Amino acid sequence: LKLPLPLAVFVIVGGGIAGVTCVEQLSSQIPSSEVALITAGPHIKAVTNYKQVSRTLEEFDVEEKPSSVLEEKYPNLTFIQSGVKALNTQSHFVETTDGRVFGYEKLCICSGGRPKLLTQDNPYVLGIRDTDSAQEFQKRLCKAKRIVVVGNGGIALELVYEVEGCEVIWAVKDKAIGNTFFDAGAAQFLIPSLEADKPEKTAPCKRPRYTTEEPAPGASQTFTAEPGSALGPDWHEGIVLRGAEQVRQCVHLLTYAPCTLHFCSGNISPLFQNDIFLVFFFPSSEGSWPVYVQLTNGKTFGCDFVVSATGVVPNTEPFLHGNNFALADDGGLQVNDQMMTSVPDVYAAGDVCTACWDHSPLWQQMRLWTQARQMGWYAGRCMAAHVLSEQIELDFCFELFSHITRFFNYKVVLLGKFNGQGLGPDHELLVRCTKGQEYVKVVLSDGRMVGAVLIGETDLEETFENLILNRMDLTPYGEDLLNPDIDIEDYFD
Repeated sequence: LKLPLPLAVFVIVGGGIAGVTCVEQLSSQIPSSEVALITAGPHIKAVTNYKQVSRTLEEFDVEEKPSSVLEEKYPNLTFIQSGVKALNTQSHFVETTDGRVFGYEKLCICSGGRPKLLTQDNPYVLGIRDTDSAQEFQKRLCKAKRIVVVGNGGIALELVYEVEGCEVIWAVKDKAIGNTFFDAGAAQFLIPSLEADKPEKTAPCKRPRYTTEEPAPGASQTFTAEPGSALGPDWHEGIVLRGAEQVRQCVHLLTYAPCTLHFCSGNISPLFQNDIFLVFFFPSSEGSWPVYVQLTNGKTFGCDFVVSATGVVPNTEPFLHGNNFALADDGGLQVNDQMMTSVPDVYAAGDVCTACWDHSPLWQQMRLWTQARQMGWYAGRCMAAHVLSEQIELDFCFELFSHITRFFNYKVVLLGKFNGQGLGPDHELLVRCTKGQEYVKVVLSDGRMVGAVLIGETDLEETFENLILNRMDLTPYGEDLLNPDIDIEDYFD
């Protein structure tokens, strides 16, 4: 048994949003305690330009910064650049891949998620999850004439809108785009933006490591199996996502239609089968594209490479081996309302964990960067409180689901049960749509607002948040609730 040296009161694994926020909270709350941050890369993800929009809504940027920024700010912090090889929860130590061993009093696992790729170890299938994979995507894209994007989540939505100079085949297994965030009406509102001219970007470059240049001769290239920290909400800002063609943009959207999977015969051999949607195969020697994709409707497309943007799974390796963590159905580490796992003195935050307490009826976990920040911040508070033998209550941010982002250059605000999650068939929807300007949807249950989707500069987010939290009976107002001739902000002020 290796002796754990040195010993830190708090050890956090993961340099993403959750881990860094946890470190900042602990270092600020108990500046005299030793804090160690273990992460595989030399950079961390820092939350910048933070703005509290309302009681639960918050906006911020995510910037990649060198670890020295944290070390200079917090003298009690030790930065350890290495992956994790093993965790011994009985003896309270973490062993890193470079052979070092670190003891802990309290440990927080913030290792995020790893891409749920369509197929593993295939040179023509690329997942986009962290900075390194985004850089690889940019490098490949600049030489590409056509790519196939598979997926319907946030990364896919951002990618198909941002890519220029390349034909994009967008394969969606659902009937509408962005079904994680939108209903079919909101999807139809957004689709025309794919063909519209995009505004000029003015955002500064926040990703200086992104480049399309090849390594210098003789330079070493290091690749690690350790997944890096998740990309922030602005991962595509400041970088050029342009293919080899002169066209501005050409996106072909292919939504799912049920049909039977089949394989091709002859010189084309099956490479991959997904039980819902796709078959991948290499072409015969006469093929003019590096790889071909056949959809279950029989259509075949040649392309330069395939982007797998089909979500993530909790990155629990290598923490499970030899330990007795309780796992949720989605594979995440179960945590209670103090962000504690089932193993004593081990906490978790962000995409690696699953919130297993009794949720507020207006909150759900969605593994977004806003929740990663909230969980990391709250986990730090809980760890500090437990060391100081103090009581702590569940933070108010878990009372109402809220999220601000941008899709297709529209501001998007999601509140509460915005898609009627878990409400059954008896809920009511009110919708207001002005083409090219705004899309407003309200979800009502028993006359009370329980969710909302706001696309565009509606300025309704704080008013609707208050109406949801106050549980006010809105039955008397009927459809006038969304009447554009009524100044609802002043009415319910």
